Amino acid sequence: MEKIHFYHSPVGTLILGEEDGFLTRVSFHEEMKAPFVVEKTPLLEETAKQLTAFFQGERTIFALPLNPKGTAFQKKVWQALQDIPYGVTASYGEIARKIDNPKGSRAVGMANNKNPIAIIIPCHRVIGSKGKLVGYGGGLDKKVFLLELEKKNKK
Repeated sequence: MEKIHFYHSPVGTLILGEEDGFLTRVSFHEEMKAPFVVEKTPLLEETAKQLTAFFQGERTIFALPLNPKGTAFQKKVWQALQDIPYGVTASYGEIARKIDNPKGSRAVGMANNKNPIAIIIPCHRVIGSKGKLVGYGGGLDKKVFLLELEKKNKK
């Protein structure tokens, strides 16, 4: 059963989730479908600590054990997202090419939309082919905030 903790951030309340010692969720969504228990575990405390450092501009890379739930294709996309450096953006097409699926921009977009571990798996760094900010599960205002935060704190 997933253990969750509510973390209050500059982009709103985030739901942090853990199962079997792995981070499974950093979500903007309040609706929880699977069974869960509210419990502040050591991993969720560490996640909150690292997120706080990120929002304060003191952390650019997260060091947490992740286990996002999704299809093999989604996991491949999410792994590629983790290779986008802090303060840098990539297009859906660039991610598609990186995972050897050059015509898969839309599929990458759909996988991006299903990312269960927002911010830590940095789907906010993915933009449209012409540099346009398109789609973000938490809302474009949050995407803009996160990109500006990283731009401001990029070393």
